[in-house]
Amino acid sequence: RSGVVVRTASALLFLTALPGFPGGARSARPSLASAPDSIYTLAVDSAKYPRDAYVFLLDEGVIRYEADGRGSRTYRQVVQILKEAAVERWAEHSFGYEPKRERLTVNWIRVVSPGGQIVSDKPGITQDADVPAPMGDPSYVERKIRRMSLPNVRPGTLVDYSYTIEEFKPFRPGDFFTGWRLSPGTLVRRSRLVLDTPVALTPRVMARNLDFRPDTVIAGGRRVVTWAKQDVQKIEPEPFAADSNDVDQTISIAGTGAWRDVGAWYAALAQDRYAVTPAVAAKLAALVSSARSLEDSVKAVHRYVARDVRYVAISLGMGGYQPRSVADVVATGYGDCKDKATLFIALAARLGITAYPVLLSAGGDVDRRLPSIFQFNHAIAAVERPSGRLFVDLTAADVPWGALPAADHGQFVLVVHPDGRTEEDRTPVEAENSAQNDMAIDAVLDSTGFATSRVEMTVTGSVANSLRDMFTSSMDSSGRASFVRQAASNIFPEAEGDSL
Repeated sequence: RSGVVVRTASALLFLTALPGFPGGARSARPSLASAPDSIYTLAVDSAKYPRDAYVFLLDEGVIRYEADGRGSRTYRQVVQILKEAAVERWAEHSFGYEPKRERLTVNWIRVVSPGGQIVSDKPGITQDADVPAPMGDPSYVERKIRRMSLPNVRPGTLVDYSYTIEEFKPFRPGDFFTGWRLSPGTLVRRSRLVLDTPVALTPRVMARNLDFRPDTVIAGGRRVVTWAKQDVQKIEPEPFAADSNDVDQTISIAGTGAWRDVGAWYAALAQDRYAVTPAVAAKLAALVSSARSLEDSVKAVHRYVARDVRYVAISLGMGGYQPRSVADVVATGYGDCKDKATLFIALAARLGITAYPVLLSAGGDVDRRLPSIFQFNHAIAAVERPSGRLFVDLTAADVPWGALPAADHGQFVLVVHPDGRTEEDRTPVEAENSAQNDMAIDAVLDSTGFATSRVEMTVTGSVANSLRDMFTSSMDSSGRASFVRQAASNIFPEAEGDSL
């Protein structure tokens, strides 16, 4: 959804509605549909926005949380369609939710004229469906999608819709994380975020680059904080813009826990999953049967878990955060990131090597000031060695022992001990001089002016990981032929590749 950045439960899979509230959840919702005409009169003159296909007249969210982590999120957007290019985007809608812990209500969805006349008062087609599991990188999730197609969306019309997601069964009690962006990439005539919590609950709120102050009202045992701004201008993208800036205005909201609470919670979920059964012990014995040293043994275990245990993301029930047992992973031959990390840790322990599970956001950006399980989407392992701690990503089948894929570099991580003790750490960053590309050309020039050469390339660092993955998993015979043609032409424009 363009105006709203919502962080919901992202399961550790990578690589991957509230009855009982005081007064009732539904009655506690603000009336987002009040005075609709005042919103519709904010419609702009499309001639003044020749580069925009649409604008937001209203981008609004009302977020309510309880101390135990239950809550509801209600969003409303009123979008003015300026060009044909925006019709398909705003005529088709999908809303995702997890039915075992969330309830979705589409409060309304309609097409109106700028004057407020109803063009279409409901979708033409509505369908509830499961999220399909992709076959290339299988993902099994308990998530449903409600799809809706709106008729009569065309330039000059307004799309006005509102929906609510009620969370009645939090993954971790008291843990929540959500966000809001005031500038979603186009003009916003009215932006408004409301946070409603009990007075006894003081969530962590990080506001970035805001040039106004929120309003706070305390009444009836509740604290209601409102951030509202008019005419939020579009931020034009710039080449080579910094990752962090003083322009983009965002608000992030999290519960009151600490990182140690997150680590202790995960340790409790995983504590009975490391048991090594006779079948698992026999598998380990076979893996290390030809090893001549402890280093050979641990590398053999790494190779088995990373390459031979097939990656399948499983987020069913607590499966997004609770690993399967070591015995189940060995018996089935597949597992997700936390399953693979758990198996590696258990097998390493049988070799006398200490390793721990590590939680992180692969390729993401964790805000250390907002502790929440929802900031993580990945699990790897940390190996304790005399030379220092070594991080290992067991989902990166083509990254050699001792290295990490680029997405894991420089990431804030939680290293979780079996007793729940939690260390905050950071994965290493690849040194600039560690990535190299060496090319040796041995050529013979004949008397007719033709040269026959043998070219050898040695690549290290992150580029090597990409090439290794390409060669081992996604390059068939035609791909190899294409690669060698391109490689030869890069060496000399008229060169032809013979073999690779």
